[in-house]
Amino acid sequence: MENEIDALTKRILEKITPKKKDYEKVEALTKALEKKVALACEQEGVNAIVRVEGSVAKDTWLSENLDIDIFMRLPTSIPRKNLGDVGLKIAKKAAGDAKQVERFAEHPYLEIFIDSYRVDIVPCYDAKPGEWQSATDRTPHHTDYIKTHLGKELRGEVRLLKKFMQGIDVYGAELKVGGFSGYLCELLIMKYSSFAQTIRAFAQYNRRVVIDIEGFYADRGKELSLLFPEPLVIVDPVDKGRNVASAVQPQKLYTFIGAARAFLKKPNESFFYPLKPEILSSKVLKNQLRNRGSSTVFLVIGELNAVPDVLWGQLYRSKRALRTLLELNDYRVLKDGVWSNEKSLSVFMLELEQQILPNVKKHLGPPLEREAECEKYLSKYAGYERVISGPYIEDGRWMVELPRKNTDAAVLLKERLADGGKNAGVAELIAKTMQKNLEVLVDDEVLHVYEDNADFAAFLTDFLLGKPFWLKTH
Repeated sequence: MENEIDALTKRILEKITPKKKDYEKVEALTKALEKKVALACEQEGVNAIVRVEGSVAKDTWLSENLDIDIFMRLPTSIPRKNLGDVGLKIAKKAAGDAKQVERFAEHPYLEIFIDSYRVDIVPCYDAKPGEWQSATDRTPHHTDYIKTHLGKELRGEVRLLKKFMQGIDVYGAELKVGGFSGYLCELLIMKYSSFAQTIRAFAQYNRRVVIDIEGFYADRGKELSLLFPEPLVIVDPVDKGRNVASAVQPQKLYTFIGAARAFLKKPNESFFYPLKPEILSSKVLKNQLRNRGSSTVFLVIGELNAVPDVLWGQLYRSKRALRTLLELNDYRVLKDGVWSNEKSLSVFMLELEQQILPNVKKHLGPPLEREAECEKYLSKYAGYERVISGPYIEDGRWMVELPRKNTDAAVLLKERLADGGKNAGVAELIAKTMQKNLEVLVDDEVLHVYEDNADFAAFLTDFLLGKPFWLKTH
């Protein structure tokens, strides 16, 4: 098995390690960009330190998909509320006529496209450790820490871990993914010394992983568990009050654990380079939805104008609210999901055990030992004309059977979302769009959306099949 993993990772590493010409091209581009950003800072009268950060600076980037991060460390005298605007103004000046998109994490930054590269120009403060004013202030310190502590021989191991995580879709700390960041991958390799050892460590996962490379909490285990209750804790070596893994959604952690076990069982290139799944034909989809025995409800909404992190935050919050709304009305949700092209179309999916519920529901009353409450219950229900059966005693308590207010999930959603669903907990941006533009579709009524959107079709195929590509038949 050792030899099999070694031979496989050697082949993968050959593909993903940048060649001399890649380095030359990236170095020329980053130097030119640093100059442009520095010049724009000068022209705006801002004294800034401009430097390449991230995987390029740390030499842990993959030749196949490179993102370049140019950071400008601005004086702490600039008010916090102005940091994003000042940064954007400088970034736009430096970008010139390159294609650009405004992005937003904790504050705005600029994403530009040059040749085949994506470049983020990000403002932060030139802050001392522990005197952070924005989340991005730590980044230059992360770069310095990794450059100082990660041995040259381990950079390839970081690349392998990143590529593996990309393959199983757990890489990326942005809200849409909720996965592992590049910095987190670097710290894991520092801890476990190789890709294979990292995989083995997570395959043996048991409730919680805690890594404190700098030993900040060596004798303070209780304090650490109170401070960081998450299932994966990596104490930031440059900030002992921060868990580097806090953005990792539990589902992504568990996916990594499952995939690590599957990889050790049967190492395979598909973990790094997954084959595109075959999208179900309309006919097969129709049969799948009709014959599952469950009901899948789709909520299709139109245009949403927001930067991706805000958009996905609101989509996920709304998904949780929709699930809760259905569950509070006795519908059993088997699973849920949300897909969006981040512009003109978003779709919520909720698979229910059944769309139509029986007309009768049991309403439990108080146990007999609570005499006063029993009296109150009986005075309400003994002569109540809506009671279908009861009040009667069962298992030592009073109960009645009542007609349901709602027996159809689709009808319930249409009624409760007519005003956008704000009262049901739907996020503001989503609620506004729902109010103007909402389709509630059940099962194969979604076919027209499926046939018009290849990316949604791929997502729905995956949602319905459920089984991850890396799970081979045992």
